[in-house]
Amino acid sequence: MNYTWVREVEVLVIGAGQAGLAAAFHLRRAGYRPDRDFVVLDHSPRPGGAWQFRWPTLTYDKVHGMHALPGMELTGADPRRPSSEVIGGYFASYERAFGLRVHRPVSVTAVRAGVGGRLLVETSQGDYAPRAVINATGTWDRPFWPRFPGQETFRGRQLHSAQYEGPEAFRGARVVVVGGGTSAVQQLMEIAPVAAGTTWVTRRPPVFRAGPFGEVEGRAAVALVEERVRQGLPPRSVVSVTGLPMTDAVRRARESGVLTRLPLFSRVTPTGVAWADGRTAEAEVILYATGFRAAIDHLAPLRLREPGGGIRMEGTRAVRDPRIHLVGYGPSASTIGANRAGRAAVRDIRELLAGGPTAVAAGDPGRPVPVPVGASVVPGGRA
Repeated sequence: MNYTWVREVEVLVIGAGQAGLAAAFHLRRAGYRPDRDFVVLDHSPRPGGAWQFRWPTLTYDKVHGMHALPGMELTGADPRRPSSEVIGGYFASYERAFGLRVHRPVSVTAVRAGVGGRLLVETSQGDYAPRAVINATGTWDRPFWPRFPGQETFRGRQLHSAQYEGPEAFRGARVVVVGGGTSAVQQLMEIAPVAAGTTWVTRRPPVFRAGPFGEVEGRAAVALVEERVRQGLPPRSVVSVTGLPMTDAVRRARESGVLTRLPLFSRVTPTGVAWADGRTAEAEVILYATGFRAAIDHLAPLRLREPGGGIRMEGTRAVRDPRIHLVGYGPSASTIGANRAGRAAVRDIRELLAGGPTAVAAGDPGRPVPVPVGASVVPGGRA
């Protein structure tokens, strides 16, 4: 007889970046056993979360605010090494140290309502039926591309900052950089010395933060992002409310004119960009450092979104389905916020699961349960 295999676990963690690993650590500390009571799935080919994809010239000394994972500090890192190597190695060591047994590369295609109060999580390597899901998929897989009239007519190269591999690809070119975040500033400062010319455009005037940024300021910034999430609106990035750090390198770039900002253009032309007032800028390359959106399309079958376009949250818990926790989303989309969110999610999940049936078929947590082909594993659904 043929079988479709559905593995029952207590908790499934989707994503093994900062937030996912923090959640896995707290699950383990709470007594859940890795790869039996909980399973961690990761879409990426290697440890390191989104950091493994960062451009090689982003060395560790240029990283702003990397916070250690719970239970293990990152020490002795060479500041001149690429951050992708430093943090990728750190995450790999962390997974080994706590025996988290991350499954990769595994793509999650859908999370649906299952049977018996469980969820059904469909993946590229079989299906899972957890009682709760910690979603830690971040944003890297969903770069945001703005749309402008005439974009399709541009004769040069257009790319997103996610595709940036260093300044050499821009040598001798006239470059327009679009975006007002940290990546835009860092990449522009690298490109300017080798390019024939650069133009920086942003939707809003950038705000540079010259003073200290302590716990009080951090809590206030997170609260602004959190309020949007409570209202069911798409979250803004934390950096959008904290401002850009005024480092010595940024100060020099402003003084030299590299970080002289222009307002957003109105259209793209075959040879560059143009503004409504008649100004133009010639370019061979347009670099869109326009950020990312939350990679949560796989949650669509659960209908978690509110009319405002976001998922309404109470802490890390989705209001429309308390079995779903989002970490690294909205107010927890920072390295320190992700750590705290992982701990909070595990605390809530323990309360959710307490008192309910914990044993699965055959009395073995984590044991694959065969479902005969032809049997329904979701109401009216997949066989």
